[in-house]
Amino acid sequence: MVAGGQRNGQVLLVLTGAGISAESGVATFRGPDGLWEGHRVEDVATPEAYDRDPALVHAFYDARRAKLETVAPNPAHAALARLEREWSGEFLLVTQNVDDLHERAGSQKLIHMHGELASGWCLACDSRFTWVGAMGEGARCPSCAATGKVRPDIVWFGEMPYAMDRIEDALARCTLFASIGTSGAVYPAAGFVQTARYVGAHCVELNLEPSQGSIFFHETRLGRASEIIPAWVDEILAQFVQSSPMSL
Repeated sequence: MVAGGQRNGQVLLVLTGAGISAESGVATFRGPDGLWEGHRVEDVATPEAYDRDPALVHAFYDARRAKLETVAPNPAHAALARLEREWSGEFLLVTQNVDDLHERAGSQKLIHMHGELASGWCLACDSRFTWVGAMGEGARCPSCAATGKVRPDIVWFGEMPYAMDRIEDALARCTLFASIGTSGAVYPAAGFVQTARYVGAHCVELNLEPSQGSIFFHETRLGRASEIIPAWVDEILAQFVQSSPMSL
């Protein structure tokens, strides 16, 4: 179930992607170059890549984890945290991002459908735990003490995203769906707008440029996330104070 009350009768589901964190300095997978030190994303973000070269995969995620210490949430993250606090209906934020910028901005009703950089997963005992700093091949599981069995708690290509039951429940009941900073290229997230529209939700896309699924949205707003997201949040909150919820 989506966390929150139902005072205005509306269920708001927000999906975010790499575009919302790009302005904070977090590199995207699917930029113009799409590479990390000469390697394709598919070479460092699949189970097969991990089996083939775990040192390379660990180095990739260790570098990304270290990068988090040098970046900070931007106004778009802060605006969504404010929306969560002030929205009087049900609210859920689903992010494809593995950074922790939403949490650091104050978001709490949040699902990381693709996992988190600050989490480890032990393949020996199947436990997940907070992880800070480098992991590497010799990481020791804090639960079972196994060594060399800890991998980044990241959903790689070919693996099932997390909490899909909760997400699908929210999609089935949402009345307002917002997609922010996503390319519309990665499923199942790319198909969320079609489900939301099918159940009658008003669907809005906020992006630097139209996504691959722009045709499915009722409206598209283009611009820098740090500018258009705070403005949209102001508008949405004012609209529900000043007019009927059904005016959307």
